[in-house]
Amino acid sequence: MGNQIETGNRIRVIDAIRGFCLLGILLANMLIFQYGIYGKEEMQLFNPTQLDEVSHQVLKIAVEGSFMPIFMFLFGYSLYKLREGLVAKGLKPARYMVRRFFMLMGLGIMHSMLLWEGDILLAYGIAGFCLLLFIKRKAKTLMIWGVILSLLMAGISFGMEKETPKEKARMQEYVVESITVYGEGTYQEIMNFRQDEDPLELPAAVMAVIMVMMPFMLLPMFLFGIAAANKQWFHNPKRERRRYAWMGGILLPLGLLSKGVAVLQPEWAWSGVLLTLGAQLLAFGYIFGLALVMSYLSKRSYIIMAFESVGRMSMTNYLMQTVICTTIFYGYALGWFGKIGVLNGVLLGIAIYAVQAVVSSFMLFWFKNGPFERLLRVVTYWSFGGKARVSKKIADGQAVNAGL
Repeated sequence: MGNQIETGNRIRVIDAIRGFCLLGILLANMLIFQYGIYGKEEMQLFNPTQLDEVSHQVLKIAVEGSFMPIFMFLFGYSLYKLREGLVAKGLKPARYMVRRFFMLMGLGIMHSMLLWEGDILLAYGIAGFCLLLFIKRKAKTLMIWGVILSLLMAGISFGMEKETPKEKARMQEYVVESITVYGEGTYQEIMNFRQDEDPLELPAAVMAVIMVMMPFMLLPMFLFGIAAANKQWFHNPKRERRRYAWMGGILLPLGLLSKGVAVLQPEWAWSGVLLTLGAQLLAFGYIFGLALVMSYLSKRSYIIMAFESVGRMSMTNYLMQTVICTTIFYGYALGWFGKIGVLNGVLLGIAIYAVQAVVSSFMLFWFKNGPFERLLRVVTYWSFGGKARVSKKIADGQAVNAGL
C-alpha cells in the first residue's frame, strides 16, 4: 500500500491533523481565556501595545475561525469510519451514534456550566443528530449540500448590521465588569457572571431561532468530512500528494487573502461573506497542506508521533486545556486575566501544547485511549471494554467459515 499510514482502523494522518488542529484551537482560544469571549473584540479596553494589536490581527487572519472547521471536518470523517466499522460487525449504527451524541452533549453542558464559556462539545452533539440524515448519502450529494449550506451561511453574513452606540456602550460596560470578575473573582462569582450576564440581551424568540439554525451553520464541514471518508481520502498520502499540493497551493493563499481583506476592512459590506468563506477555504488549505507535509515524513517521525498522540486524545486534551488555562487566567487561581498580552499568550499556548504532546505520548504508551476517549467508547458501545460486539449473525457466519 505504499505510504499508507494506518494503525488498525485508525488513519494516522487524520490523527496527526487532528492533533495539529488542537494546537490552532488552543491558540485561538487563548484570546477567550485571556480576554473573554466578548472582550477579545474590545481589545482597546485592555490597553494593548502595538505588538498586541498586530499579534491579534495575525491570529484573526491565520488562526481564529479556521481550525474549528478542521475539527468539524475530522468529526464527520471519524463518524463515517465509526459507522463503517459497526456495519461490518452486523450492528445497527444509529443507536451507537445516538448514545455518542448524547454523551457529547452531556460533557458539553458540564464543560460550559462548570468551567468555560467557549465549549464546542454541546454543538457537536446537537449537530450529530442532523448528520444522521446524511451519513448514508453518496459523496456527491454530501458535497452539493455542503456547498449550498456554505454559500447560504456566507450570504447571511452580507451587510450585517453594525452595533448601535447604545449596544456598543452596553458591550463595553460588560467587558469592563468582566475584567474585574474574571481577574479577581471566586469560582462561584465567575460561574454566576458567566451564566447570568448577557451583554447582547437577545429576546427569547431570537435565541430560539439561533439554536435551531446552529446545527445547519455547522453542517457544511461535517458533510465534507463524511464525503472525504466515503472517498477514502488520506488513506494513502504518497499516492495522493498531487491532490494535496494542488488543493493546498490554491486554498491556503485564497483563504488567507479573503480573511485578510475581511479583518483589515471590517466596515465593508462584503467583509462578513469573505470572513465566513475565507475561514472555510483556509481550513481546507491547512488540511491539504498538512497532509502533503506528512506524506514526506517517515512513519517514525517524532513530528507525526507527537501530533498523532495529541490527536488520539483530542477530547481529553481539549478539556485539559480549559482546566489549565482557567487556572492560569481566572481570579480563583493565578489571576492573569488580560495581563500578559497576546504574543505572550501565544507562546504560553505553545508551551502548554508541548507539555500535552509529551504527556499524551507517555499515556498512549501504557494505555490505548485517553480517559475521556475511553469514557466515550464505553458509552457509545455500552460496554465496559469499550468495544463493539460482533452481531450473532456475523459471529455464526465466521464460525461456519472457520469450520470449513
